[in-house]
Amino acid sequence: MARLPYVDPESAPPEVREALEAAPPLNIFRTVAHAETAFWPFLRFGAAILTQGELDDVLRELAILRVASLTGAEYEWVQHAAIAEGVGASAEQVAAVERGQIEADCLDAVQRLVLRFATEIVEDHGASAATVAEAKEHLSSREIVELTLAAGWYQAIASLMNTVDIDLDPAVGVDVLESARRRAT
Repeated sequence: MARLPYVDPESAPPEVREALEAAPPLNIFRTVAHAETAFWPFLRFGAAILTQGELDDVLRELAILRVASLTGAEYEWVQHAAIAEGVGASAEQVAAVERGQIEADCLDAVQRLVLRFATEIVEDHGASAATVAEAKEHLSSREIVELTLAAGWYQAIASLMNTVDIDLDPAVGVDVLESARRRAT
């Protein structure tokens, strides 16, 4: 059971109600809505990470799954496993990340690098110079920053989810991406 009540759109201030109506009806959004002045920026930034970057969708989702796995954020895992498969990650790749097998044969060299990068962000609070140097061989500066922002953003969200013990919602998969695309415009 969640440690905080979820914001009810019907009794929320107009700007919060409008934001909740723009987002999928998920507990994460109904939780963040408590931070009224941060809610729209939260939605916009999340939408930018999910829909406006140059970083490949599969790489982004594998990194998010790695963060969810390392932080024990089950809610984040459930939602992003469905998104990952929806954007082209294989079930085998998702399962490998879930098992912590980030060097599995089903992952290519860049995917393994991205998973190591995300691991270092969570465990070491930043990717090492060696990992960044390796990333520069495969990713643009923009993609490296986007990867770092995605991993850090989802680590922060995982902290919120774990702190308030958010109740699981059924996975909505790429519907989250479609909603984010609408919010990003």
